[in-house]
Amino acid sequence: MKLFDKLFSTGSNRDGKGFILALGGGGGRGLAHLGVIDVLEEHGLRPDAIVGSSIGALFGAMYAIEPDAKKVIVRAKEIHSSQPFSRLGLPNLEEADQQDASWLSRLTAAARQSMLFTRAATDRSVADTGALIEVAETFCGGESFKDAKIPLYITAVRFPSGECHLFSSDTEVKLACAIAASMAIPGVFDPVMVKGEKFADGGLAAELPSKEAKMVATADELVLAVNVGSRPRPDVEPKNVYGMLDWATQIKALYLRQSKKEFCDVLIEPLVGFTQWHDFSNPEQEIQKGRDAALEKMPELIEKLKA
Repeated sequence: MKLFDKLFSTGSNRDGKGFILALGGGGGRGLAHLGVIDVLEEHGLRPDAIVGSSIGALFGAMYAIEPDAKKVIVRAKEIHSSQPFSRLGLPNLEEADQQDASWLSRLTAAARQSMLFTRAATDRSVADTGALIEVAETFCGGESFKDAKIPLYITAVRFPSGECHLFSSDTEVKLACAIAASMAIPGVFDPVMVKGEKFADGGLAAELPSKEAKMVATADELVLAVNVGSRPRPDVEPKNVYGMLDWATQIKALYLRQSKKEFCDVLIEPLVGFTQWHDFSNPEQEIQKGRDAALEKMPELIEKLKA
């Protein structure tokens, strides 16, 4: 069985020079995607297609359904305060040890003081997967991939066999379920059932979906990728086994993203690496980081589009 199931048609109706926008995973760091999209729009640049992983799937879908950056930004800022988001049941990590920057260590500290400890030991998730689907339904604004005005592709990983899967208009699935599957971080959310199969976080295999975007692209289309992945803090050492496991996961993801950079024609990397994935509390700050990084790369992108 192939590691990557290509579910889209090999043909393309898109002609001429353009670009495929690849939006990576990163939770709250993904707010920077919105700043990038805003700058692209200001320069009169619209992607021929969008490939999204995890939070990149949600924000990519929102823009694909309604290609108006300002409107998408307004709606995205409402996510953190929305009723579906509050129902996710993400653990309150602010009460855990703030000196330890490891999310996993902070989760463990919080779990020891709550019912999370029992649930983490007896269940596969600690948050409400149904609410995750509701977040996608509330904010993406579309029922199916065919509602997208910009062709949309979403990554997910088949559970438990692990193949990387790409949802698109060629697959008759509910858009919100595909988005939720792509955002279903293992251990936080249960895998999501999509047409009789279970899928988990697309970021496991394609945290930066540039290779997938290259597969979608025609010979005349560039791949513009946005990397909002995390990196370990250089000034904080893990204090326990959980911290070491979290550190190891970040290192593996860091090198996986680096291996995907070879498929990018232009790579935008907002300075969001130390923002925790669950932190959506500073949208203006994260969006501005995306704007700053995109503005720096605009001359390169425009030059390559003209070449």
